[in-house]
Amino acid sequence: MGKIIAIVGMCGSGKSVAGAYLEDKGFEKVYFGGVTLEKLKEEGLEVTPENEKYMRQKLREELGMGAFAIILLPKIRELSNKNNVVLDGLYSWDELKILEEEFREQLTTIAIIVDKKVRYERLSVRPDRPFNREEAKDRDISEIENIAKAGPIAYADYYIDNNKMIKDLQIRLEEILKEIEE
Repeated sequence: MGKIIAIVGMCGSGKSVAGAYLEDKGFEKVYFGGVTLEKLKEEGLEVTPENEKYMRQKLREELGMGAFAIILLPKIRELSNKNNVVLDGLYSWDELKILEEEFREQLTTIAIIVDKKVRYERLSVRPDRPFNREEAKDRDISEIENIAKAGPIAYADYYIDNNKMIKDLQIRLEEILKEIEE
């Protein structure tokens, strides 16, 4: 059985950067946000912050707050049988509880923490789905109030301060990988 690392953090914190780094280390990536994008495509809806929010809420209304973990559980189970897996963007407390119940000792959570001002600046210039300050703020509030995103961040096994350079993030990831290997 492979190790499973769940990357948690607010939008723009660097979850995808950390996930890509772990992919380069041989981890298979499961992108939680990909569920939203896939469902939007299935319904013929444009990828916009409003439609993404609509779809996230719809899935949670249908399947509960653990919706993304429920949808992705078979894929995570299959991949982790043979490989190490990185979960990019675990969102809710219920999702974390589902994954902990299923994967117990295999699962490690890493929270990436970044000053809000820095996150908003990064979000405004990212090439894929950029957010202006107001969109970023709305997303933050929605994720905190509606999906209990703070729980997995507060309860993480490890933390990374990602206010600096990507190299600093990578160094801290290496430290964490060494520790969980022991």
